[in-house]
Amino acid sequence: MSDGDAVAEVRGPEVRGADGPDGAAQAREPVGVGPWPGGPGAWPDDARYDPELLAEGDRRNVVDRYRYWTMDAIVADLDTRRHPFHVAIENWAHDMNIGSVVRTANAFAAAEVHIVGRRRWNRRGAMVTDRYQHLRHHPDVAALLVWADGAGIPVLGIDNLPGSVPLEGYALPRECVLLFGQESVGLSDEARAGVRDVLHIAQFGSTRSINAGAAAAIAMHAWIAQHAHVG
Repeated sequence: MSDGDAVAEVRGPEVRGADGPDGAAQAREPVGVGPWPGGPGAWPDDARYDPELLAEGDRRNVVDRYRYWTMDAIVADLDTRRHPFHVAIENWAHDMNIGSVVRTANAFAAAEVHIVGRRRWNRRGAMVTDRYQHLRHHPDVAALLVWADGAGIPVLGIDNLPGSVPLEGYALPRECVLLFGQESVGLSDEARAGVRDVLHIAQFGSTRSINAGAAAAIAMHAWIAQHAHVG
């Protein structure tokens, strides 16, 4: 779900498989499920189910509980149990990591993903999960901060900057916005100045940084570990 550019829904089959030891592609099997067994007479009498999917099968990348459901029904169900953390990412150069961030936000049931800067973003990495995730656009960091202040939600930056605080051991607020910068340049000066705290992820190897998609996944899971009911 997005207030940005519309994307046509494609229901083509997804496939999974792996390359063999010699590099040759092995047989790929469609994911998901086929038509509902028993034909139309056996279809469930439930408005959440999509007749087209019941007839043709559901090959979408959704968990089993949502098989054959309409997109609107899935979104409505997710809305009853989304977590109160938000994710924001600066988008000044059409960052390819944004799709991955959106996909992870969907996996962890984030309240919203906020795109800061350019409205258009690369959806490839989202793997269609943007259809089930609430998205909000802000033209700049100032607009994001105004929105967050009005909602009473603190904004926390994630970047390995001098003076930043380790994410490990930091008590993340139950309601918060996790803000990530553009790949390669990190948080903008405006973002650094406007957030409550800047947190960094502990690293132990030779690389200076990890990419924004990976950092976002780690930070979101840190929130899940502190606040979500798992079981």
